[in-house]
Amino acid sequence: MAKKPITYAERLEVSYNAERWRLLAELRSEAMRIMRILETNHIPCIVHGSIARGDVSPKSDIDIFVPEMYPSFLVENALRVSGLPINRRILVQATPSYAIKGYIEIDERTRISFPLTKMRNVEREFYRFGGEATLSMLEKNIRVPGVDKRLMLIEPTEKGHIESSIIGQEERVAKLLGISVETVFNRVRILLRRDNIGRTGLFIERELLPDESFESLLKKLADTNPAVRRRLKETGD
Repeated sequence: MAKKPITYAERLEVSYNAERWRLLAELRSEAMRIMRILETNHIPCIVHGSIARGDVSPKSDIDIFVPEMYPSFLVENALRVSGLPINRRILVQATPSYAIKGYIEIDERTRISFPLTKMRNVEREFYRFGGEATLSMLEKNIRVPGVDKRLMLIEPTEKGHIESSIIGQEERVAKLLGISVETVFNRVRILLRRDNIGRTGLFIERELLPDESFESLLKKLADTNPAVRRRLKETGD
C-alpha cells in the first residue's frame, strides 16, 4: 500500500535502531558499488530518495539517476563490462509534457535512470525535493534532508531524523532543499491529487526489445506520437 500524505505540522523525532543503521549501510554500499562503475566511466550520477536521506526500510529501492544526457549505449556498456546484469530496459514518460527517460533495472529493487530529453528545471528539482546524494557524499557518510511520499520533511540527526509535514512550511522547505517554492507546491499538488484519486497510469511505458536501443525506440515513438515530438523540441528551460 502506498504511503499517504500527512498534513499535520507536528515535528517528530525518530531514533534508528541497530537494524535500521545496518540496512542503511547495506543499501548505501550497494549504491556506491554501482555509482563507482558509472563514475569510473565518466558518467556522473546521484542516488535519490530514502538512501540519500537515511530513512530506509526493508522496502527501500536503490534509485540511481544520471542527471545529464548521455548516449544510452555508454551507460549500458559500463554496466555490462563490469558484469552487472541488465534485467529490463524500459522507456518511460509519465505525462505527455514530462521528460522522457530510460530505466535500466538491475534487479527488483535496483534501477538506473537517465533523461532521453532535456529536462526542465522543475523536473530536475524533483530529485532534490526527495533528497539526492553524490558518490562522494555517500563515501563521507553524509545524509541529506528531503521529502518522502507522505509529504514529510526528513531532516537527518545523529540518532536518526526529525520529520514534519511540509504543508504550511513550503517556503522553508524550498530554502532548505535549495529548490524553487514552485517545485514544492507542484509536488504537494501532485501527491495530494494522487492520494485523492489514486495513481494514474504512465503516458508511455515501453519495454525495449533485445535488439532495440533507447534512441531507436524514441525515434519510432516520435514518428507516430505528436506529444513525443513536441517534448523532443523543448529546450529544458
